[in-house]
Amino acid sequence: MIDRHGGIHVGCNVENASYGLTQCAERSAVTAATAAGQREIIACVVITDTVEPTMPCGACRQVLAEFATDLLVVCRTLSGAELRTTLSALLPLAFDPLQLPGGSHT
Repeated sequence: MIDRHGGIHVGCNVENASYGLTQCAERSAVTAATAAGQREIIACVVITDTVEPTMPCGACRQVLAEFATDLLVVCRTLSGAELRTTLSALLPLAFDPLQLPGGSHT
């Protein structure tokens, strides 16, 4: 994750035998940014060793939407293939904190 101050917050997949308990790198990086006191994330960069760039999963998209729906999402492979998009393109009409009573962005 890249915050609005240019800080970089790194995450990694934390696998679990019970797949539902696995934590993706994107959510891990959000946790790191939040623990560092950063609430304004401007970009998410996903780097994988796959043939094609891998986009964030649905759960990660929802967590990212808590911070900014216009977030830049860059997905890149180790071989250099790259896709750039926005979170709003990946998760149109996202449910966010503004839709909750008295809601505001984090």
